[in-house]
Amino acid sequence: MLGRVESTFPAPRCTSSKAALTMLTTQYAKAWPDIEVDAADPGCTATDFNGHSGPQTLTELLRRRRRCFHGPAEPVARGPARYAEESCMGSPQSLSEADRRVVAAWAADCAEHVLALFVAGAPDDDRPRALIARTRAFARGELRTADEIRRRFVGGVGVQDVSAPAAAAAARAAGQAVAVSHMGAHALGAAAYAARAAGLADPGRPEAVHEEIRWQLDHMSPEVRDALRALPAAGEDRAGPLGPGLLTSGQLGVIVRELQAHLAGTGPDEHGEEPVPGTGRRTCPGQRPGADAPASGGRPA
Repeated sequence: MLGRVESTFPAPRCTSSKAALTMLTTQYAKAWPDIEVDAADPGCTATDFNGHSGPQTLTELLRRRRRCFHGPAEPVARGPARYAEESCMGSPQSLSEADRRVVAAWAADCAEHVLALFVAGAPDDDRPRALIARTRAFARGELRTADEIRRRFVGGVGVQDVSAPAAAAAARAAGQAVAVSHMGAHALGAAAYAARAAGLADPGRPEAVHEEIRWQLDHMSPEVRDALRALPAAGEDRAGPLGPGLLTSGQLGVIVRELQAHLAGTGPDEHGEEPVPGTGRRTCPGQRPGADAPASGGRPA
C-alpha cells in the first residue's frame, strides 16, 4: 500500500487486514500449487465501514470482479497467486489504453496552463511539474500503464502543503492528469480543477472560468474529442471519478458538465449562441429557440 492514498491515513484495522489477506493468498498459493489463488483490491466501495461513501456498491464490485477473474478477458498476470489490477474492472470511465494516452497529453496541457498559479505560491515545490512531466511521458508511450497505475498517488501535493486556493486547485489539476493512466475520466478532472484555479486566481472576473474552458476546448485535437465523447455523462456511472463525488458536485461538477455539453454539441459556442435541436443552427444570446435569427444588419420581420 506504500505510494497509494490509503497509506496516508491512520487506519490500522484496514491496513493490517489487507496485509493479512495478502499473506494468506501467498501461503495458500504455496500450499496448493495446482490451484490458482486470487486476491483482488476492491477499490473504494460503499460499505458500512465508510458510511456508504464509495463510488460503487458491493453488488457492482462483485459483478465486475466476477468478469475480471472468470470473463473472456486474459488474466492480468499468470502464476499460482494472481493479483487483479483495478484496470480490469471494465468501467466505461477507464477508456482504452490507447485513448488514455491520447487524452493524457491534453490533460497535461490543461494542468500546465495553470501551473504558474502553483509556482507563484510555492516556487520551490516541483511536484506538480514532475506530475505533468510523467503524464506527458505516459502520453508518449514511454511509461508502462501498470507501473503508472501503481504509482499514480506518488508525488502528489497534500491539502496541508499549500494554502492559496488557486495554487491548491492547480496542484490538483496535475494530480488528476497523472491519474489518467488509471482512468481516462481523470482528464476531465484535470480540466475542471484547472478552470477552477483560473477562477480562484481572478475572483473579480466570473468569466475567467469560462475563458479557461474555452482555451481547453480550443486545444482539443479531434482524437481527444472522440475519446472524451466515449465517457459517460457526469453522475451516470458510479465506478470512477465521474460518479457521485467531488468532480460531479459544486463548481467542479458544473465545469465537467459544461465540457461534456460542448463535446456533445449541446453547449454554447464562443459567442454564447445555443444550438437549436434538429436544425444545425444556433440561436443568438437570449433568443428563443423557435424564433428566426436576425439577418446581418437587420431585424426579424
